[in-house]
Amino acid sequence: MKYYIIAGEASGDLHAANLMKEIRIHDPDAVFRVWGGDRMLKQGSELVKHYKELAFMGFYEVLANLRTILSNIRFCKKDLLIWQPDVIILVDYPGFNLRIAEFAHNQGFRVFYYISPQIWAWKKSRVKKIRKFVERMYVILPFEKDFYAGYGVDVDYAGHPLLDALAAELPCLSDADTFKKRNRFDERPVIALLPGSRRQEIARVLPLLISVKNDFPEQQFVIAGAAAIEPDFYHKHLAGSNIPVIFNQTHDLLHNAVAALVTSGTATLETALMGVPQVVCYKSSWLSFQIARRIVDVKYISLVNLIMDKEVVKELIQNDLSRGNLIRELGLLFDDSNRARMLSDYSQLRLKLGSEGASATAAKMMIARLNTKE
Repeated sequence: MKYYIIAGEASGDLHAANLMKEIRIHDPDAVFRVWGGDRMLKQGSELVKHYKELAFMGFYEVLANLRTILSNIRFCKKDLLIWQPDVIILVDYPGFNLRIAEFAHNQGFRVFYYISPQIWAWKKSRVKKIRKFVERMYVILPFEKDFYAGYGVDVDYAGHPLLDALAAELPCLSDADTFKKRNRFDERPVIALLPGSRRQEIARVLPLLISVKNDFPEQQFVIAGAAAIEPDFYHKHLAGSNIPVIFNQTHDLLHNAVAALVTSGTATLETALMGVPQVVCYKSSWLSFQIARRIVDVKYISLVNLIMDKEVVKELIQNDLSRGNLIRELGLLFDDSNRARMLSDYSQLRLKLGSEGASATAAKMMIARLNTKE
């Protein structure tokens, strides 16, 4: 079969690549044409556009890049008509993918959605489009099945694919000595900085994260660089700091970190599943934040807190993301009782997510459905 898969972000690239790997097991003749990244490319696909050309965050940023976004949508529609896939698999990225879902459905294509947009947080009205234009939704968060059921939409819960990705990588991760020697770090404990994968969020958050370096002289700070961002971009925002930036080693970094400062997103869940105490840090443009605070309907912004439905990790959002608050909250991560509480909550989080095998489960469900009539 011919699979057309669209992922617009780094996390989507990771999970879509694992899904493709599992699909090929059950459909050895599978042909993939994708919008995504290097991981999807390595699965033997034809890459139409890289996600680094697609990732815009925040209301103002989307508006400023609207011409590019609309151009990409027009191109995608034409490409679908030319390639004529057997199925289109959309991976999160709702602003773009829901427009494609409507077009594809109206053209008679079969449309699957893997990894639901966070419509439970805002724009709940999007559930109407999903019900109308998406043949089947495959969700990865346990509470999403009940959410959709409340709107009369039956979805499949596959489990969280991050568990698969981490399980596959764990045997390959370096021990502390090897990791530090390879990167020429000293022997001090490591604090991981994960400032996001998009330029806008890195530019806003990173200067604040590095501002507390001198307040923790007994630890060393290390930045996880996003693969799609060039090193010079980080150096421009380091303000002369000698904090190292390492690429393609995020899980190695977390595996050997004693604490982390993490921009909200999938990275907060990765950090929790790897057992690293963290502070969640988020800051957007003033306009984006003002719009968001009026329409976003959730108590928390981190996946960790959302899944657990309580404050497991501290969230420093917008004006709360200050140097003073960072020093205080990061310091608390080294308190034994606070660390023990957070790690205990992490264990409960893992139980809620279920066992590994989400990618294989999703692939099997998709193949079974494709082999039956609509």
